[in-house]
Parts: sequence; C-alpha cells; structure tokens
Amino acid sequence: MAKKLFVGGLPYSTTDDELRDAFSKAGTVTSATIIMDKMMGRSKGFGFVEMENDAEAEAAITMWNGQDFSGRKLTVNEARPLEPRAPRN
Repeated sequence: MAKKLFVGGLPYSTTDDELRDAFSKAGTVTSATIIMDKMMGRSKGFGFVEMENDAEAEAAITMWNGQDFSGRKLTVNEARPLEPRAPRN
C-alpha cells in the first residue's frame, strides 16, 4: 500500500521532477508534488512524495531526513491526514 511522505525545507527552485528523481533512489515513487503559493506563483518550500509501499517509504525517510538537498536541510516524515477546516465567514 502506498505511503505519503511530507518533505519540508526544500529550496524554492525545486521542481516536481527533481523531487521525484531524488526520492526514486529509495524506491518507486508513485507521485511527487511541490506545493505552490497560488498568489505568488512560487514554491512554498515543501511538498509530498508518495512511495509505492511502507518499506520504501521508511527507506526514503532514513535516506533523506536531516540530509542536505541543494544547500537546505530536509525534514521528511510520514504525512498526516488532511484535517477538515472550519467554514469561512
């Protein structure tokens, strides 16, 4: 079963493809997405990577958490489920 990982501390210039390529060293990447600021049109400095299975996800966490990626120290851990937001007034 696929496992989604949170990846923080990314350089703002990182692309989805660069993120996918880096994490593919730990296993099969199902998806890799950099979160973009809608107003500014640039990266928010974090993203999500979905690994094919739990073992590959653990390998990716071990490989990348706390490591340097283009001059920035990454934070990699299992993503928490999206919590519902309160309605806006």
